[in-house]
Amino acid sequence: MPLIKPFAGLRPAAGRAADVAAPPYDVMSEPEARAMVGGRPWSFLHISRAEVDLPEGVSPYAPEVYLKARENLKQMLAEGVLIRDPQPCYYLYQLIMGGHVQTGLVAAASVRAYDEGRIKKHEFTRPVKEDDRVRQIDALNAQTGPVFLVYPSRPSLDQTLSRLSQTEPAVDITAAGGVRHRLWVIADEGVQAALSAEFAALPALYVADGHHRSAAASRVATTRRAANPHPSGDDAYEYFLAVIFPHTQMQILDYNRVVRDLQGLDPASFLARVAVPFRVEPSPTAVKPARPAEVGMYLQGRWYRLTLEEQRIPRDDPVARLDVSLLQDNLIEPILGIADPRRDDRIDFVGGIRGLAGITERVDREPSAVGFALYPTRMEDLMAVADSGEVMPPKSTWFEPKLADGLVSHVLD
Repeated sequence: MPLIKPFAGLRPAAGRAADVAAPPYDVMSEPEARAMVGGRPWSFLHISRAEVDLPEGVSPYAPEVYLKARENLKQMLAEGVLIRDPQPCYYLYQLIMGGHVQTGLVAAASVRAYDEGRIKKHEFTRPVKEDDRVRQIDALNAQTGPVFLVYPSRPSLDQTLSRLSQTEPAVDITAAGGVRHRLWVIADEGVQAALSAEFAALPALYVADGHHRSAAASRVATTRRAANPHPSGDDAYEYFLAVIFPHTQMQILDYNRVVRDLQGLDPASFLARVAVPFRVEPSPTAVKPARPAEVGMYLQGRWYRLTLEEQRIPRDDPVARLDVSLLQDNLIEPILGIADPRRDDRIDFVGGIRGLAGITERVDREPSAVGFALYPTRMEDLMAVADSGEVMPPKSTWFEPKLADGLVSHVLD
């Protein structure tokens, strides 16, 4: 079974991509999603967040939400807003955000490769979110949210993708937030075969974002495989929708922390405790860490630069040496008493796309709160964790720019 293969994608008809494209289903609240679909009858949010078409208060996991998503998909097909390519294709997908450019391949990725660990993951999943994606896939008989994969950069492959992007794209739109999305259709069988061979030679692929979507695809494949009296081993459900970028083009932003109180300590006592594992330096300006093991801390209207003592960094442990782990293990747990940041409601997480102001605004609203700005996790560190079979701490990575939903979907027929 190939690692990836072309597929007949379901995508917006010519000139309709701007009407359809939507942010990923899981990056906004329900009120935000309802506001986004105002005046946009063909937004893909009508499929990915179909509760926007139902009365407020309906659970996003209610059966009628999935039925509404299927109804909306059928309507988009009937109206010719979405069409399906007549033959299997690869698709080139380019994201441009300011001066940042990343170019990857949209493909159907092997579920078996995921199950066997050749497509590597680095996060735990939550059953409720997995169940949601399973129901969505089954209701639509399609995977509509791409899994964000990366491959270890290889010059020949990187150059091939770059060369393919020099032609006129089928889609070229700028979405909300100023991110440009460009898509090319690769229908030439010779080019497809060359791309398939290049990817087959890779040692592994890595899930950057989309752990619930990939886990759900695996569950759907297991169920359908068992129910199919004559499985071919190459049925559509044996693959999941993915966009694959070279690891060197990834842009990971910091994922910062705000803790609502000082665990009963007054500010002076708290600073004294922090000064044991860290060198603490007051800063007249906001602190954006410039290197690993450096942390910006905002407390009572003042910024501090924290530098962890070198001997406290476990260089041989790919998880413990992450900046999010260093802060957790040396300050958040021992000093602030938060042992499980997945479940403790005293801690909040602030994506780096919001800037340092995202920290100061939250801390200034709660006088006893403290905020921490972290150095971004590096792609090499994420891959090292996945290679070791370990799991990243919660909220370790914030990828920007985000993929759009709706530009290509994978039908499971």
